[in-house]
Amino acid sequence: MSKVEESVEVDVPVRTAYNQWTQFEKFPHFMEGVERIDQLTPTLTHWVTKFGGVDREFDARITEQIPDERIAWTTSAGEVQQAGVVTFHRLDDHKSKVMLQLDYDPEGFAENVADKLGLVKRQITGDLKRFKEYIEEQGGEAGSWRGEV
Repeated sequence: MSKVEESVEVDVPVRTAYNQWTQFEKFPHFMEGVERIDQLTPTLTHWVTKFGGVDREFDARITEQIPDERIAWTTSAGEVQQAGVVTFHRLDDHKSKVMLQLDYDPEGFAENVADKLGLVKRQITGDLKRFKEYIEEQGGEAGSWRGEV
């Protein structure tokens, strides 16, 4: 298993950052390679991705969700094997930190090479930077789900 840990500070309250992150169907707006995410149930999402010319589909199950604090998940069906957690930290009334930790198992030659070259880490860094731009430009969340898992 490989691990990536990255974070970004966003100029929005922690509640706004968390609420936006619960809108999984909006991830293609800031996550490179994510073609589509379908929210099947409150705890199950179906992902369609394309990285380096490789198409993948998988399901991810939310294993823990605490409003304004954390969302944890693991893949449950498909070729992709990963688990992760995103945590939200209040820095002040108008600023928060989003931290992402991801454990994943690179599949095949191309993914293993990308992992060794640090391309996965760079992609996650870019995704978090684009999340920052997306949420700050919007000025507010596109929706929210405040339930607990």
